[in-house]
Amino acid sequence: MKIADLITWFEEWANPAWAESWDNCGWQIQPGVLSEKARVLVCLTPTLAVMQEAIALNANLIFAHHPLIFHPPKSLRIGEPIAEIARLAFTHNIGVYSAHTNFDQVQDGTADVLAQILDLQSVTPIVPTQGGLGYGRVGLLEPFMSLQKLLATIQTRLASPNLIFSLTADLQQEISRVAVLGGSGADFISEVVKTQAQVYLTSDCKFHQFQESRDRHLILIDAGHYATERPACDRLVQKFMSLNLDWVQLSHKDQDFRQFLQ
Repeated sequence: MKIADLITWFEEWANPAWAESWDNCGWQIQPGVLSEKARVLVCLTPTLAVMQEAIALNANLIFAHHPLIFHPPKSLRIGEPIAEIARLAFTHNIGVYSAHTNFDQVQDGTADVLAQILDLQSVTPIVPTQGGLGYGRVGLLEPFMSLQKLLATIQTRLASPNLIFSLTADLQQEISRVAVLGGSGADFISEVVKTQAQVYLTSDCKFHQFQESRDRHLILIDAGHYATERPACDRLVQKFMSLNLDWVQLSHKDQDFRQFLQ
């Protein structure tokens, strides 16, 4: 399959027009690869290390969740990461494409994958957008489980190095309804409360957002940005494999930018 055909297939599934106005989805760098057979390296964040990995693997497309460029740079200078990525992309003929808030909304996107990892049932979006799609998912745990078991399940299945969660007096309380949203989802607390979820799994939560959740009787769990979104990249690789691409692989240089003291 040619790169142009792959992008057409993807955009029919996750339309870039659905992206938020502040976002930058679609081509970040397109050095003239549309007619080439797709050799795809999938990653969460397009970094210089990922670009170097793509060069070593002879990939011609980096397909990322996070955009390379959020705001137009005022200059491109040697030694700066974005400039170096752009220089290497044109030198080695490697495109960089990002699917961000459009990918968050769709079936089998970031939110759906997180819900599936926890085996949530009767799932609906936290914030509906169009056609039954939307941001986040809320559903039922079947069977119900204690908060303590749920925390252990999340940490194991997401391979999260550390969990931060709301102060609670009862780790044995039974949890039946859970909301999830990969990446930075603390701004959706009010919408989650309306769903009557008992627990909200997301990331990048601040001190006062934990306070807000406590005051609104919602248990907030922060499993980390990387841990809550990386699984969707793995799912994307599986979808691309079903298209019989020339080559596709999940990046091994993609990484969490935080380190936890053990």
